[in-house]
Amino acid sequence: MFYNRLLRKDIRQKGFESGFSRTKSRGPDSTRVTETGSGLLGFHRLSIMGLTDSGMQPFELDGSYAVCNGELYGFEKEREKLIKKGYTFRSDSDCEIILPMWREYGTDMFAMLDAEFACVIYDGKTGEYIAARDPIGIRPLYYGYDADGVIVFASEAKNLTGICESIMPFPPGHFYKNGEFVCYSDIAKVTEICFDSMETVCDNIREKLISGVRKRLVSDAKVGFLLSGGLDSSLVCAIAAKYSDEPIKTFAIGMSEDAIDLKYARRVAEFIGADHTEVYMTPDDVISNLERVIELLGTYDITTIRASMGMYLVCRAIHETTDIRVLLTGEISDELFGYKYTDFAPNAEAFQKEAEKRVRELHMYDVLRADRCISVNSLEARVPFGDLDFVGYVMSVNPEIKQNRYGKGKYLLRHAFEGFGYLPDDILWREKAAFSDAVGHSMVDYLKEYAEKQYTDEEFETLRRKYDHAVPFTKESLLYREIFEEYYPGQSRMVADFWMPNRSWKGCDVSDPSARVLSNYGDSGI
Repeated sequence: MFYNRLLRKDIRQKGFESGFSRTKSRGPDSTRVTETGSGLLGFHRLSIMGLTDSGMQPFELDGSYAVCNGELYGFEKEREKLIKKGYTFRSDSDCEIILPMWREYGTDMFAMLDAEFACVIYDGKTGEYIAARDPIGIRPLYYGYDADGVIVFASEAKNLTGICESIMPFPPGHFYKNGEFVCYSDIAKVTEICFDSMETVCDNIREKLISGVRKRLVSDAKVGFLLSGGLDSSLVCAIAAKYSDEPIKTFAIGMSEDAIDLKYARRVAEFIGADHTEVYMTPDDVISNLERVIELLGTYDITTIRASMGMYLVCRAIHETTDIRVLLTGEISDELFGYKYTDFAPNAEAFQKEAEKRVRELHMYDVLRADRCISVNSLEARVPFGDLDFVGYVMSVNPEIKQNRYGKGKYLLRHAFEGFGYLPDDILWREKAAFSDAVGHSMVDYLKEYAEKQYTDEEFETLRRKYDHAVPFTKESLLYREIFEEYYPGQSRMVADFWMPNRSWKGCDVSDPSARVLSNYGDSGI
């Protein structure tokens, strides 16, 4: 949605325009490029809060400028404080408070924000450029250095290809100032374990998630909901339905032949009174869009690509057939409460350590998937399970009661909403099914079969050895990597590795990321 590049004047036009244009879909409403100091700030706008032209960025304050891709929740209270300090505002945009906050608080402001954001500030007084990203990395931000060693920032890696030799994700929970990346919030780190009782924990989980959903319903643009029929998206939709004046609009997708989740999504939609739309995809849709999906994602990760096929196609349908601009999704719950493979954690300490690792890496996997599939279709993603207060609390809960000792994964989350009428019991206690499987087991099977036909065994062994990082280990992973390298040559380290179960745990040493291969999958796919 925004793109910043700090470049010498003699190469600005050459690289800036082509790179900047690659993410026009993130903000199709209007575009502006502003010269600031020794660089440029560019912004593609998708109007969500403050829909008039006065909300267009970059914002300016006494020679300082800022661009921000974000949603700043509860910004009205902070704006009132700033008005009392003498600041004036010309729009209803939440992001207009960034520069006054910078003037008042400096880098302390970033920890004050209850937000999903990525921003770049040019301080006119010092001539400095400062960048920052939210603690989970829900909003994307990348950086690299040009041939002269000048740092360059962009919303997506595709903006920087051809300009920077090495492109890396901006670390979540950090700000960049004076040539250094400084951590202002490590959301995964727990300084003190919470030993609340089971019922107190569940009460807090329920109230904090409700709060996280409700604040994300505030928008000047129309809001919709992705509904898979699984626990996480169903809870988001059920909460939203309860606190909305009109029926919410929900969307589900599945394979035309064996969609697992469509029937559950339909049941949830009927129960909560949603205006529900079903989208079907075919094997041809999957194969014909594979290269497009990998290009827009900027990853070679198997899990991410599989799960993105359905998400991209349903978001494309929403973009083409509705006037919705904002989508709420159910990402991040797995990393907080556990997934099928975390049932194999040898102890609570290992469970907690794995959760910390996954939360810190989310921006390269599920969060990346949600952002790219949604934003490439000119929509905005909002993730209630990523609410900072909610994440901080759940991460602090005693892992002894988070670990699955109940014969049912995510027990705390399920029990938190038990008996309150948000969902039918058969949905609330339904077994977890991976999204890439739940749209139809055949989808993953088609992708595997397609990949098998692309290489002989000998070609597979030869080609995989070209890589010394995240080495492909199946023909499917090789196919994805080869397509990735066409668009992002030599940039594999933008992604840490393959998103796989913890292979050091007994029962998790598998060669496929799908939960289907685990012994505890059970009736998840029914």
